Amino acid sequence: MNYFVTEGYKEAAEKFQLESGTPIPMLSSDSLEKRMKITNAVHDGDISNAIYLVNSVYPDILDSNPQLYFHLQQQKLIELIRKRDIEGALDFAQTHLADRGMENPGFLEELERTMALLAFEDPESSSFCDLLNSSQRQKVASELNAAILEEEDCNSSTKMAELIKLLIWSQRELDKHKVTYDKMTDIVNGTITKSE
Repeated sequence: MNYFVTEGYKEAAEKFQLESGTPIPMLSSDSLEKRMKITNAVHDGDISNAIYLVNSVYPDILDSNPQLYFHLQQQKLIELIRKRDIEGALDFAQTHLADRGMENPGFLEELERTMALLAFEDPESSSFCDLLNSSQRQKVASELNAAILEEEDCNSSTKMAELIKLLIWSQRELDKHKVTYDKMTDIVNGTITKSE
């Protein structure tokens, strides 16, 4: 349940609640709706709206997290390039990103990589085409979601992840002490090997 709420999967959380009877955590309802609106805007490529929504609901996040703000601005540039708005992309990069690139070498490298898309007639077939994939939007949306959860004082690692870490640690301790037990050998598939 925690995973669904943390990652913003409202329908899945509600369905899981109905099927399992597990209550949705307190932070969820209002917070989940807001986070979903914001991250959906990023997934849709509407970065201006995502920035507007973040600033209206969580006004300090972008000021206190320059890397996140840069990634949102970089994504906005990518969306302009995706639309083949070359003049708009050049103007936006010069106005909003050039100074940030000069201040931070890491940002400059990412900006150069993004601007390289403009050199190709067909950027989707360039060596930088990964920036145009939906996974790039997902990466930015996840970073933004994590920042919002941190702002709300939520831990973005789920209880399930903590349980898996505990399971792995427990099995190592049992192995160290040569204890015989049924061991989970494949956590992803839940495969348990019977002890002999």
